[in-house]
This record gives sequence, structure tokens and C-alpha cells, in this order.
Amino acid sequence: MKLAVFSTKPYDRQYLSAANSANDKTHKAVGLVFHEARLSKDTVSLAQGATAVCVFVNDDLNGEVVESLADSGVKAILLRCAGFNNVDLAAAQKRGIMVANVPSYSPEAVAEYAVGLIQTLNRNIHRAYNRVREGNFALHGLMGRTLHGKTVGIIGTGKIGLAAARIMKGFGCRVIAYDVYPSPAFEEVGEYKSLDEVLQEGDIISLHCPLTEQTRGVISDDAIQKMKKGVMIVNTSRGGLVDTRAAIRGLKRKHIGGLALDVYEKEGPLFYEDHSGEVIEDDLITRLMTFHNVLVSGHQAFFTQEALREIAESTVRNLVDFMETGSSKNALGATRLAGNVSISPVRTV
Repeated sequence: MKLAVFSTKPYDRQYLSAANSANDKTHKAVGLVFHEARLSKDTVSLAQGATAVCVFVNDDLNGEVVESLADSGVKAILLRCAGFNNVDLAAAQKRGIMVANVPSYSPEAVAEYAVGLIQTLNRNIHRAYNRVREGNFALHGLMGRTLHGKTVGIIGTGKIGLAAARIMKGFGCRVIAYDVYPSPAFEEVGEYKSLDEVLQEGDIISLHCPLTEQTRGVISDDAIQKMKKGVMIVNTSRGGLVDTRAAIRGLKRKHIGGLALDVYEKEGPLFYEDHSGEVIEDDLITRLMTFHNVLVSGHQAFFTQEALREIAESTVRNLVDFMETGSSKNALGATRLAGNVSISPVRTV
């Protein structure tokens, strides 16, 4: 069996090769073919001859691409991430292609990174670092706020949101949250409230929900207007949760006191690549980076040794499940081949 891996970086090759070699059922039966290119309508021909493809967050598996994959004989799409908003699940179901994700991989890695962004932005650590390197040890402009006693609003209390809530509770923060699927585990840490109440009461708003049609643009002009003046907003989930233009307007009128983004709604052409020698044509992200109280990083919250190992091992297990049963325990709703199951969201982040 041939597995075509797209959006490959050296670390993907390292961890997937190790996981494949360590698995008794795949190390001889599966050949990995790595492609640096993102999967799209322009590169889908690279999947020719593969039984399965392995893709990441910025690969584009729209209906046209899924049709092309099916026509070339692909039977399974393996996501090495939890989110699946970049895959047309209905098209996959129609063509009998199984789609499986990695529902959980070191949620603490993402949660810890979110808290790192909060601390960096709040205490101006990034600005202090740059100042000191230039011999400037002045403290003016670096004042932050004590986190102890502040209210942190968590939107989305899946495994990552819960981990973030526990960390912020440890700082002595009051933790409140909104989620359409309440978790008994979170209720041991904080209190559920309505979305409006979370927006209104939070000194810090941290996003940990999946991107769906219902959550797209949850941070909008209206949402920002409901927040406290000087609020800090952190997004380590999916870029489309934040309306970037609305965020810029909130920053310009000083309603948003700080914005930390590890994801960006138009990140596809930019993230995971080196553009330092180019002119970045995306006016929105370049405008964001002109604000002193904005942090942008390149979708790296997941990027730890432990997470990469778990992603690779779970991806290989999904492949083994498919080889043995034609499906996987992590198959996404409608793509189970054994029956006609309706599409339903998967609460994993």
C-alpha cells in the first residue's frame, strides 16, 4: 500500500517514518511517499497510485479535490490534526472515502502555548527581550497586570480548553467558559456561563473551539463591543474564529488591549513557509503586525516532541484500522463505510 503524505516538513518525515517502522502491521506493508507541496487541485495528481493520503491543516480537500482523489483510487484520507474544516466530508462520503482525524494529541502542548502567549503579551516579554538586546534596560511601556484574581473566559472546553482552564486556575484566576457541549470535568475548575456573559466578564478571552459554520467569526465587531475595554484575546485554535478586520478595528479604537494569534484566517499561503525574503502581499496580517500589543506566531502551539510523536502514532493506527476493517475508530461521522451515518461534529479541541 502506498501512502502519499502532503505538506511534509523534515519533522513530519522523521516522526511518521519512525511510527510506520515501529508498527508491525505497516512497516513492510506501507510505503510512505512524502510531498512538500500542499494538497490542492493543482497538486492532487501527486496522489496517483496511492491508496491513502495523509494531510495537514492547510491542505485543501474541497469537493473537486476529493473527486479527483477518488478517481485516482484513493480510499482513505488521514488527517494529522484534530480539525477537519478543510475537508468536504459530504463529498468523501459520496465517493466512499474514509476520513479519519487525530482527535487528541498532547492537549497540554496547545494549552501551555496559549498561556505562554498570555504571559508574553501581558508582561511585554517580547518587547523587553528586544530592548535589552539593544542595551535599553528602561521599564517604561512594559507594565503588565497581575493575573491572580483576573477572570479568564474559555470558549470551548474540550481537552485543550480544559487543560488551559486548569492552568489558569493555578494562577489564581477565576475561570468561566462557554461550550455547547458542557463538560463535567470543567465544572470542577470553573463555571459555565452564556457566550455573552463570558465575553462581558472576561479580562482574557481564550479560544479553544473547533471551526464550524456556527463558530466562524465568533470574535466579531458585535462580540468585541460586548467585551471589557482592554480585553486580551488569544486564539490557538482556528484562524476563522476571529474576524481579522473586526479585530483590527477593535485594536485601533483601543477596545482590545492585546491580541495573540497562533492561527490566522488566511494563513494557508503563509504559514509553515519562509517568506523573509519576499514582500508579503497580505495587507491584513501586515497591518496586525504593526501593533505593539499584537503577537502573531505561525501555528506552532502543537509543536512539541510529544505531540508530534502522538500525531504520527495515531495516524499510523488509523491506517492500520482502515487496512483491517475499511474504517477507523477515529473516522469522522459520515465517512464510516459500514453504514449511512449522518455528518456530525467531533468535539476534540
